[in-house]
Amino acid sequence: EPDERAWLVDRLQEEQANRERLRRYSVRQALLNRNVLALSFVYFGAVATNYGLSFFLPQIVKAFGVSNFQTGLITALPYVVGVISIVWWGRHSDRTVERRFHLALPLFVASAGIASSTALDDPTMKMVALSIAGFGIFGCLPVFWTFPTAFLSGAAAAGGIALINSIGNLAGFAGPFAVGRISDLTGSYTGGLLLLSAFGFMATIVVLAIDHDRSLERVPGAGPAA
Repeated sequence: EPDERAWLVDRLQEEQANRERLRRYSVRQALLNRNVLALSFVYFGAVATNYGLSFFLPQIVKAFGVSNFQTGLITALPYVVGVISIVWWGRHSDRTVERRFHLALPLFVASAGIASSTALDDPTMKMVALSIAGFGIFGCLPVFWTFPTAFLSGAAAAGGIALINSIGNLAGFAGPFAVGRISDLTGSYTGGLLLLSAFGFMATIVVLAIDHDRSLERVPGAGPAA
């Protein structure tokens, strides 16, 4: 609808003007900005946790002594929880117009869930812990991308987001490689999972330390998202 398009364009322009009113960054400034670098580390930790667990979850489940079909069904559980968390947690963040807590908490939940799973021998309880981790692993993703776009716009946003995404994507290799290497050396997934948990915990600490202006989350004259 033309009216909806006009409203959306006006809203985007108003958001950009609100950001640039406080500070306008060049591409170089964005690439060297400490918050952009911090967010790059956070995204690295989130992606490492995601890929590291995803690659080896089927093997972990298979070790329960179940069939291949059962392995597929059980492995899907953390992802089902993850889909729910993406939708519900993202909407909750929009509704409350709050980002820092909504990013830090799922990262911590992911870290705690993975760490807890290493201390549990019962397959059911282990999957409960890993499903809780799934809530955090996937719940943090939609909230994460509100951070760089809250203070960057235009070419600076493109450059900053590209840097964050590039560094984060390195974790797509590093996470699974580290888990696999540690499991080969120790004969167990425990060490690798604890490393993934540490990534999530460190990412949580960094999120809490990032400079974040909450006024940038709200467009002047606009209320919380429904």
